[in-house]
Amino acid sequence: MSDCKALRNGLLGLLLAASFGLAGCDEGSTALPQPGQPAEQDVAREATQPAVTTAAPEKPRLESLSELSDQPLARRKLDIQSWQTAEGAKVLFVEARELPMFDLRLTFSAGSSQDGDIPGLALLTNAMLNEGVAGKDVSAIARGFEGLGADFGNGSYRDMAVVSLRSLSAPDKREPALALFNQVIGQPTFPEDSLQRIKNQLLAGFEFQKQNPGKLASLELFEQLYGDHPYAHPSEGTPESIPAISVEQLRDFHARAYAAGNAVIALVGDLSREEAEALAAEVSAALPEGPALPTTPSPQPPAAGKHHIDFPSNQSHLMLAQLGIPRGHPDYAALYLGNQILGGGGFGTRLMEEVREKRGLTYGIYSGFSPMRAEGPFMISMQTRAELTDGALELVQQLVRDYLAEGPTEAELERSKREIAGSFPLSTASNADIVGQLGSIGFYDLPLTYLEDFMGEVQALTVEQVKAAMNKHLQADAFVIVTAGPNVEQQPLPPPTDKPAEQPSGVPEH
Repeated sequence: MSDCKALRNGLLGLLLAASFGLAGCDEGSTALPQPGQPAEQDVAREATQPAVTTAAPEKPRLESLSELSDQPLARRKLDIQSWQTAEGAKVLFVEARELPMFDLRLTFSAGSSQDGDIPGLALLTNAMLNEGVAGKDVSAIARGFEGLGADFGNGSYRDMAVVSLRSLSAPDKREPALALFNQVIGQPTFPEDSLQRIKNQLLAGFEFQKQNPGKLASLELFEQLYGDHPYAHPSEGTPESIPAISVEQLRDFHARAYAAGNAVIALVGDLSREEAEALAAEVSAALPEGPALPTTPSPQPPAAGKHHIDFPSNQSHLMLAQLGIPRGHPDYAALYLGNQILGGGGFGTRLMEEVREKRGLTYGIYSGFSPMRAEGPFMISMQTRAELTDGALELVQQLVRDYLAEGPTEAELERSKREIAGSFPLSTASNADIVGQLGSIGFYDLPLTYLEDFMGEVQALTVEQVKAAMNKHLQADAFVIVTAGPNVEQQPLPPPTDKPAEQPSGVPEH
């Protein structure tokens, strides 16, 4: 099913997925994939090798573990080419001939940080792109893409808005798919009936949010963390802002934010450089003319403190955050590696070991930096039994304090380096992964060698460098804390043990 059809059948589902997420960052993005983590997978699975046409001797299905090498998997070498269109759009291109198709991704500085005083304007504009063009309604657009075997996608986040196309590269499929795509991105009609339908779906989603303590905690956290900054309000808007948004406002936002000078065009697939240049020029010319929008300003540091949302549930949601770094910061590799040891690497991290494994306080606890155009958040999130909320918070803060004071051990550092090197090939495993990486590199003005540079930086880091970076950007007593759950009498934490007396109760509630 195309994203176009999926949106038609229910933007509500998309909103609910965002509502149940941690914070709605550009998590990345897209929700942007970070280097060393797998990018968001496309529905279609891609092979990275051409089909074998000649018989080969059959190899044993099973191999001894002793034969496996401890070397990381080979990763695709990317020859990233870049140029600018006549209208000012930045283009990044990787030729990939393995499959007779191409992936096209447009990234605009048109996320909710550009909403101004109309929360939800960016999301509604993006959602309405494929609702109508001259002579075609949303159903006809969906049939047009599906009849060509093409896939249209779109999404809106805090920093960016994304529009994508996947199509066969043969001219008889590529050209009509691209023509329809250019109509959708360049000449949307924003039909009034579609706008009302999507507004109703968003408003229904807001009602569901009231039943989701995790989402309520996330909304409060971003408001407390960012104050009056554009990142403070939710990307999906508010129950107060959505009903008043008009078609004229959507058209005005589209003309400004979807201009060619505000776009990054990422292209991967079965195309020559000449074909890629022609395709990018055609896409760029289809967009409104205009410059890049102003960049997002830096936020002011928030006041540390604890905020509670009373919610009738058995568990409490705990979220701790402070401002992190912008994307492209020179300390990112050190912070990424340091966080993998603290709480970003799943099982085996300090937070997971102490909070889940030794005490059985939670199903999972995670931490992470989410760098964006301006300083994105560093966040820690978990759920625990309501009567242990205060003790769990104190434990987490003490663990962060100890980690900043001690730094990682040499063994932790080397283990995390191996894990990052082992997972890094997944970030370029498919054309869809690569086009996401190109969009991120172009949008955040990163060097074309960024992926290789990142891996080199990670592998060269020392314990002292990681400790220094973590202490430079984090303070154990500077967290903005939000909890959501019932007000109950608090009990002391169980002592740590190799076998907790009571394990977490299954999957955490949403």
